[in-house]
Formats: sequence, structure tokens, C-alpha cells
Amino acid sequence: MTEKKPGFFQRLFGGHQPAPSPAPPEAEPEAPVEPIPLTPEAVPPAPEPVPEPAPAPEPELEPIPAPEPKPVAEPETQPEPEPAPVVEDLPPPGPPETTPEYIEDVEDQLAAPPQSVATPLQPEAPRQGWFARLASGLKRSSDNLTSSITSVFTKRKLDAATLEELEDVLIQADLGIDTATAITETLRRDRFDRDVSGEDVRAVLATEVEKVLGPVAQPLVVDTSKKPFIILMIGVNGSGKTTTIGKLAQKFAAEGKSVMLAAGDTFRAAAIEQLQVWGQRTGAPVIAKPAGADASGLAFDAVTQAKAEGRDILIIDTAGRLQNRDELMNELEKVIRVIKKVEPEAPHATLLTLDATTGQNALKQVEIFGKRAGVTGLVMTKLDGTARGGILVAIAKQFGLPVHFIGVGEGVADLEPFEAKDFARAIAGQD
Repeated sequence: MTEKKPGFFQRLFGGHQPAPSPAPPEAEPEAPVEPIPLTPEAVPPAPEPVPEPAPAPEPELEPIPAPEPKPVAEPETQPEPEPAPVVEDLPPPGPPETTPEYIEDVEDQLAAPPQSVATPLQPEAPRQGWFARLASGLKRSSDNLTSSITSVFTKRKLDAATLEELEDVLIQADLGIDTATAITETLRRDRFDRDVSGEDVRAVLATEVEKVLGPVAQPLVVDTSKKPFIILMIGVNGSGKTTTIGKLAQKFAAEGKSVMLAAGDTFRAAAIEQLQVWGQRTGAPVIAKPAGADASGLAFDAVTQAKAEGRDILIIDTAGRLQNRDELMNELEKVIRVIKKVEPEAPHATLLTLDATTGQNALKQVEIFGKRAGVTGLVMTKLDGTARGGILVAIAKQFGLPVHFIGVGEGVADLEPFEAKDFARAIAGQD
């Protein structure tokens, strides 16, 4: 009971808080921490490899080893990612029942705009057809020529100085001196000392160019009495021989003719592969040998097999060669001699492919290949990649060789029989 009173006074005066002094005895356990220095005195118990118990915790680390994480590494649940790509996720985006209908509706909607957009263009296709592509391909040549003509005849009368300036423009456009002179003489006779517009000059240009090209615009005629009808393709490097062969093969196949191809460019493995691809596209067998094989031997085998199979047409590719390399031209002559051993009248057509971008050099090619290989016709390629398309006019004027085809692109439809009037209008910029 007396203990309760002091507790009361302790509350009143608070001085009797010695009672909390028992708390310090609790701190006295901290005093036992002081005996810890005694443990250093007990350094003799250095044998106390109590640190060795520390290794004991290390064994505890051994249980800790990632073996347990290994189970955690139960990314063996990666089979779950396999379900993750579950295709089931794909169907949800659209209910299978509504998806086809929805797709059909969308396809109809997507199809409608292009049809409506193409509708106004479709009537133009039959009206222009090949001419549209030709005019587009010759645009660089036409723009270069017509812009120069326009600059000459802007607000000027036709006098001697103007005619001389016009003649220089036409010659620089690779039309040739003869054609340039013919055009200027026509203008001198009909329009001298009069006001002349660029349109007037372009009309005269188109007329004169057509006069030159008309006689040489001849289609390639396949003599069906000759089986096979043998076509030999020749030209300089990069003139487009192999591509032209593929396009011709497709055209002949579309006409119902059986075609065989011979990969005679044995110097370029890529040319052999390219021709084999064309053969697959057109269904034409390709006679080929490994790169580096003898080209004349391959030609012999190709002619022999084409005859045995009764093929309608055999087209033989040859390696590109510069006309000034005598040893290469000798090799070409050898190929022709070997072909004649099997078929004396062959090749029935020897087509020289000309790259329009070569400009004046094409004149030399026609001259030398004509003498060494007996060129029977020309194919002008890459007219869409040059402003020098007028060179065809100069070639026609100087040599008079038939021009069978011209190309204005990479597609099969971009190689077409040559038409003098279309070419003349396109190069003169007459839409």
C-alpha cells in the first residue's frame, strides 16, 4: 500500500523518477558489452575459429545457391511463351464470322477508288498506247532539242544567221549533218525572212525525221520455212543484248512459236543465269555451259539441238565486245563460221543492239560490226536514259539498215517494233 503512495507522489513531483533508474540497469546489459574488451584479452581464444562458424553461414549460402533460383529459372515455363504466340491472339482482332465479310467490304472500297481513278486513264491508253511510252522515254531528247529550238526562234525572223544557229542545234542533238541540212534548207525555201515560231520548226523537224526513218522502219520477219530460224544477237558490253533476247523470246512465245535460247555469253556467269531466268519465264529451254566455255562450241551444240527438236526460233546470245578489239571480233567471226557448218544459211538474222546513250560512238559500232559480222538489222535500247536519241536518225541516214525494235524501259512491253512516224513526233515534241 505504501508503494502505491510513493507512486502517487512520483506522479506529483516527478522527482522520484529514480524508479526509472531500473531502466539504466537495462542499459547495464550494455555494460556486458564492455566485457567485450575482455574478449580481446581472451585473445588466447584465438583458436576460437569462431570465424570458422562464418564458413558455416557460407554453407548456408550453398543452400542459397541459385539452385532455388534455378527453379525460379523455371523459364522452362517458356513453353508459356510458346502459347504466347498462340494464334488465338490473332483471331480475336476480328471475329471469324465477321472478318471475311468485313474484308470483302474493305476490298470493295479499296478497289473502287483505283477503278474510278483508272477509268479516265483507260480511254487514253487505247488512243496513245505505245506512243505514250515512247514520248515519255524520249522526253529528255525532245526537251533538250525543242528548248534549244525555242530559244533560237523567240521573236525572230528567219534569216541566214537564225538558220545557221538552228543547224548547229540540230547537229548537237546528234541528228547528223545531212538531216540538219535538210531541215534548214526546207525552212529556207518555205519560210525565209518570215516570222517563224518554235511550233513551225518542230513541225518541219518531225516531217524531215520521218522521211529519213520511214525506209528503215521494218519489222523483223521470221521465215517459217527455216527451222530453226536462227537469230544472232551481237553488240558492245552493256548494250542490253541479254535483256532484249528475253523480251523477244516472250513476244515470240506469245505468238505461239517454240523458242530455244543459247547462253553464248560464256564470259559472264551473270549473263548465263539471267538468260536462264528468261527461259523459265517464257518456257524456252536454254542451252548453256559453265562460264569460260568455248562460245563457238556452245553455238554448234545449240544449232544442232534446235534442229533435232524442230524448234521454230533459236536466239543465240554473245559476249559483249568493243568494236575496236580485233581479237574479240575474230572470235565473233569464228562463232558465225561454226554456225554455218551446221546450217549454211545461218544466222538468218544478225541483230546489233545499240545503246542510245553512247551517242556518236554508235555510228562506229554499226560500221565495224556490219563489216565483221554482217549485221542485218538494229535494235536501239535505252532511249529513255539519254538526251541523245537523235543518233538513230543519223544512223538511219548513213547506213540505211533496218531498225526492227526500239526500247524505252525494262519491261517487256517497253520493247516494240519501230515506227518512224511515232518516233519523229515524239522527238519533235509533238503531243
